Amino acid sequence: MTERVNALDVIDLTAGYGRIEVLHGVSFSVPSGSVVALLGPNGAGKTTTLNCIAGVLDPTGGHVHIGGHHLNGAAPDRLARAGLCTIPEGRGIFPNLTVVENISLFAFAAKATPREIEERSFTQFPRLAERRGQLAGKLSGGEQQMLAMARALSTDPALLLLDELSMGLAPKIVEDLYEIVGEIGRQGVSVLVVEQFARRALAVAQLGIVMVQGRVTAVGEPADIEGELSAAYLGGAA
Repeated sequence: MTERVNALDVIDLTAGYGRIEVLHGVSFSVPSGSVVALLGPNGAGKTTTLNCIAGVLDPTGGHVHIGGHHLNGAAPDRLARAGLCTIPEGRGIFPNLTVVENISLFAFAAKATPREIEERSFTQFPRLAERRGQLAGKLSGGEQQMLAMARALSTDPALLLLDELSMGLAPKIVEDLYEIVGEIGRQGVSVLVVEQFARRALAVAQLGIVMVQGRVTAVGEPADIEGELSAAYLGGAA
């Protein structure tokens, strides 16, 4: 029987900015076809970890394996061919292009035709269909996040990285977005979501990872990391 390869393996990762080391030997895995939440308070090193995985920041040590392939320092096109797609904090949409133009921009990297991509995107995100001709910069924050997700999914990623999905959004919108994240996972896409507000992410995650001050302090199913999660947030409601 063939051993199943993880979507992502982060192995003893160290990284920082200048002389300041931020990550101190971070290790964890994202099993294929699962939603994993990377959690912790501000300054824990979550986004730095994501930047190393996405090729934005070169680690000073350790390894990043995507689908079993060593990809430290790989160029963006090689990461894309490996099935990696990232939705950064701030969403990264083009505000002066329409919704449909934003989605169509990713058609070159997709296996489907632009028409097929549009149909799939608007089926999964009906609210975007109603605003297909609207400039992306005029959308609400939640709609912009939906657009970023629709654009990312158009490339049929094997691994989707989401950074602070809930930032600046109303609780009901965040709840709706996380329902979509759960559905994405059920469709077989592996998802690593970085989130400060842990409870929302854990509602759809199969696995939670707690980070504090650049180190992983706990890995486990949501119910198994409650103690470490509370400690990470200094006893507050995460």
